[in-house]
Amino acid sequence: MSGSGDGEIRIWSLSSQETIWSARAHKGFVRGLCSVPFSDRFFSVGEDKIVKMWKQDSTEPLNTYMAPNSFTGIDHHRSKSLFATSSTRIDIWDHARAEPVQSFSWGAETVTSVKMNQTETNVLASCGTDRTITLYDLRTNSPLSKIVMAMRTNAIAWNPMEAFNFTTANEDHNCYTFDMRKMESAINVSKDHVSAVLDIDYSPTGEEFATGSYDRTIRIFRTREGHSREVYHTKRMQKIFCIKFSMDSKFVLSGSDDGNIRLWKADASEKLGTTTNRERSNKNYTKALKDRYKHMPELRRIDKHRKVPKSIKSATATKRIMTDSIARKRENERKHSKPGAVPYQAERKKNILANET
Repeated sequence: MSGSGDGEIRIWSLSSQETIWSARAHKGFVRGLCSVPFSDRFFSVGEDKIVKMWKQDSTEPLNTYMAPNSFTGIDHHRSKSLFATSSTRIDIWDHARAEPVQSFSWGAETVTSVKMNQTETNVLASCGTDRTITLYDLRTNSPLSKIVMAMRTNAIAWNPMEAFNFTTANEDHNCYTFDMRKMESAINVSKDHVSAVLDIDYSPTGEEFATGSYDRTIRIFRTREGHSREVYHTKRMQKIFCIKFSMDSKFVLSGSDDGNIRLWKADASEKLGTTTNRERSNKNYTKALKDRYKHMPELRRIDKHRKVPKSIKSATATKRIMTDSIARKRENERKHSKPGAVPYQAERKKNILANET
């Protein structure tokens, strides 16, 4: 499913790469789409302050819900007939009710994204324009906790295999993975982008996540590692506003500012189609050989090397110079101050300004 800036929604066939269903859904931007689990229905929200429920066999909406403010996102509950929308607050809607059954707010002028946990189904997370990341519990009808980051968070993705963990896409070019039980510090910081990260999505295995950035690149990270294992770019692709993993975790879909949806392989060297036993054994042998000698500098350099555009390369070099300069300045301040006056800051904690419960 895809939604565009002219209010049109389309359903695509990935095998034929053609539109199989389309409808003029909203006036203005389509700000969010979500499917109803185990059903052929789906929801859309737009800037026209309307939520619509759709079914693929009809171009007319099954139901319409209206609100006083423009929406910025939507997500559906895993098992119940509930969905959450974000605008100036978080609203929880029932399919059969015209008004929200619950509403949450905690400081943010505008909530930019909302995601429901698909494992711990009563928990949802949101991020706002005031640089906050907030957790809510549907059972208590109140917020659980809130952290304030140094820069704004653009998107949130829950790990489908580790129920308490989620990763955020931040304006400071990094992705931060948190455990919702201990928000004082990030579990991991994923770096490599040279501009704001706009969207993020986990693979169904929970082992990897893909990110789309304002620097016009897509990167795939392993959950436990700090740097990307793969980077994708093309000459014509512009800023990437949305990214999704396919349900078999073999493909990544991206939507960019140039109005195109692109389909990428999650493993760039993987062969599509059927493979013989001889090909499979050769692939496994090659993988085992690489794992055995991956510590060697020559092989590590070849394995890590990726060709990137000149603009990305120069921006990376400039960013490294700036980072080294800041670190050098802090070290000089530390040398010329009283012991303990300029403390060391952990990378996983320094961008978290406050933690409220």
